[in-house]
Amino acid sequence: MQQSVERWDIFEAALAGPAEGNPFLDVTFGARFAYKHRVIDVDGFYDGDGCYKVRFMPDTVGAWTYTTRSNVAALDGQTGTFKCTPASAGNHGPVRVRNMYHFAYEDGTPHFSVGTTCYVWNHQGDALEEQTLETLKTAPFNKLRMCVFPKHYTFNQNEPPYHAFEKNADGTWDFARFNPAFFRHLEQRVGNLRDLGIEADIILFHPYDRWGYSTMPAEVDDRYLRYVVARLAAYRNVWWSMANEFDLMQAKTEQDWERFFQIVQESDPYQHLRSVHNCRYFYDHNKPWVTHCSIQRSELNQVNQWRELYKKPVVVDECCYEGDIWHNWGNITAQEMVHRFWEGFSRGGYVGHGETYLHPDDILWWSKGGVLHGESPARIAFLREIMEAGPAIDPRGGHWDLNQSTNADDSYRLIYLGINRPACKDIALPEDAAYTIEVIDTWEMTITPLEGTFSGKCRVPLPAKQYIALRIKRCA
Repeated sequence: MQQSVERWDIFEAALAGPAEGNPFLDVTFGARFAYKHRVIDVDGFYDGDGCYKVRFMPDTVGAWTYTTRSNVAALDGQTGTFKCTPASAGNHGPVRVRNMYHFAYEDGTPHFSVGTTCYVWNHQGDALEEQTLETLKTAPFNKLRMCVFPKHYTFNQNEPPYHAFEKNADGTWDFARFNPAFFRHLEQRVGNLRDLGIEADIILFHPYDRWGYSTMPAEVDDRYLRYVVARLAAYRNVWWSMANEFDLMQAKTEQDWERFFQIVQESDPYQHLRSVHNCRYFYDHNKPWVTHCSIQRSELNQVNQWRELYKKPVVVDECCYEGDIWHNWGNITAQEMVHRFWEGFSRGGYVGHGETYLHPDDILWWSKGGVLHGESPARIAFLREIMEAGPAIDPRGGHWDLNQSTNADDSYRLIYLGINRPACKDIALPEDAAYTIEVIDTWEMTITPLEGTFSGKCRVPLPAKQYIALRIKRCA
């Protein structure tokens, strides 16, 4: 048994128990973890072959104890201790909402969400999955949207290596028995992302299905949610997304989605971020169990409005994809993708990437991963560097300057001019402070400081080309 685990990593206790009957239904198992006066109840799970596990993510350095609980005597009342040590470099803990509209890791480090979509990369077999991980090592993304279940759709006709349930003798799914190998593989890939510093935005349901996962009975849905949360919640890089395009899942009702959110919220001891993604219409992100907005829209100039409407972080997880396929959501240019990123970030939101270039073997990044072919990732990396070098920003512009954002004390401004191409711009700065101004070419990835300092009302010369931004900083 583990003797120590670093803060926000995973402690796991494994016990031998009954394998006969149906342990998924017949056996309850979990543990109570304690640090001084604090106690945290955690659900365990059956991992097959008579093995029962419980996982825990400690958030406090020091000595922890635990006591198991079960309706089976051999699994009940087992005790143990372990030491939680300080987090290692790069381990900042889970991501939380910070200052209403933004994110930070639990240790306070800001998280500027720069996501990508790779829906079923984890269902493609080891060779392609390992290639995807190699690509991610040098890609700019710190969040990745991925499905638990496989996907059936255009460019997605292959059979996955694993399925979530065992089969009956007649070939139908035995929804009362999970397939532990499926979930072990999912955990492996979530762990791989964690080790790369990438948040795993776990999509729990989706409509693109030929196996019956989107139309399971309600009691199976609920049991599945509790099982996947028990297995994955101790991974610090997990975010929960109830669905991709929830409004296309005709078998689910509004009451189902409320129940799903509540089950996840009640089952997750660590309260990871929770969202749901739309197609035609939005879920009500004002509901208390929603931590942030996950939005599919191409109109990034509405980020300001969504922020005001929901008073939560706005993540435009899908703004169309760089590519050349025939679907209208999958053939924007790299320059347009970069423009949408800057539009969203400069308005105090966050934006997600996707790529859909035709491939002879249907290996499109948006779904199966592999390698990136487009020109936007390098420019997105440039944007991420700029965002991480500055503070979190919120819109401060007037009616015609809504893509101007500042920090709380107006010592930092970011203005994105987008498709406009002025030869100069009038800016009003405080009279009693001096500022430097830099001209950023978001496509060419250049930063050009303007000579001197600026105060009060000033006219700034510009290169009269599109996709220019200004970074304005108060002098020390």
